Amino acid sequence: MIEPDSPLLSVRNLKVHFPVRGSDGGVVKAVDGISFDISSGRTVALVGESGCGKSTTAYAIIGLEPVSSGSIRFEGREIAHLDRQARRDLATEIQIVFQDPSAALNPKMTIGDSISEPLIIQGWRRDKRMQRVRELLDLVGLPAAYAERTPNALSGGQRQRVVIARALALSPKLLVLDEPVSALDVSIRSQILNLLMELQKELGLSYLFISHDLSVVRHLADDVIVMYLGTVVEEGGAEALFEAPRHPYTQALISAIPLPDPRTQRSRERIILKGDLPSPLNPPTGCPFVGRCPIRIEACSSIRPSLQSVPSGTRAACLVRAPAPLAA
Repeated sequence: MIEPDSPLLSVRNLKVHFPVRGSDGGVVKAVDGISFDISSGRTVALVGESGCGKSTTAYAIIGLEPVSSGSIRFEGREIAHLDRQARRDLATEIQIVFQDPSAALNPKMTIGDSISEPLIIQGWRRDKRMQRVRELLDLVGLPAAYAERTPNALSGGQRQRVVIARALALSPKLLVLDEPVSALDVSIRSQILNLLMELQKELGLSYLFISHDLSVVRHLADDVIVMYLGTVVEEGGAEALFEAPRHPYTQALISAIPLPDPRTQRSRERIILKGDLPSPLNPPTGCPFVGRCPIRIEACSSIRPSLQSVPSGTRAACLVRAPAPLAA
């Protein structure tokens, strides 16, 4: 049984490394030693550019990617290396909502059958399944009659509501949301985000929210973890991180968020990062951000910074903005 003050999910020093075929022991360090907690009823967002390791982290948690080392504990239970049966049992507690609802739904299956899939796997009787499907459709704001339709008869937003309903079928405690609105029209995104917030409030859900869109994260997340090249470069409460980011990479990401006032948007200084994300096969020796950092110093090329608390309330891995305290 989980202790009252214990996190629902606890990730410690998680590493996901992939061997490179044809190389002499080379590995891609997709995730390289990250740690974080998710408490009950809260939303933690993993953000960063494509290739930073955020989706790989999510897939490792739900068992779709192998864990090289580290610990993943759910309600105090180690889940990093489960067998097939234990992983199936865990599906009643953790579910994922993928980015593209069209790819997530079988076009030949009715909506009712798609939502019923996890119930069938868990051995539910047909009458109970149909009752649960009706409840779930109502929960996500769709008429019960939609159970007889196929995905091609629904809009993108309606399909994503179906995917969310299927994820909720077994009443999980944690939803992993992998870019859940990025494939939708802008006009529909706010509706799905509002639905997710309503469901969280009503059902007491916890979310791991994966996104590259910080404007979305700002409105949904309680805590934010900024990833770069498989590592965490800054983390903290959403309000503190957006109001006073300390890591230059976080500052660059936030400067790219469009502002509603065109005049303010035009006058704001945008931080443009030069260069591309380095290869995780051959990362920099020191700070992973050193090649693109506008404030780097000589030490950044040889010393890898660790996360340090800063006065604004976040923790940042930066030798310039968040230097480690000197040893006594």
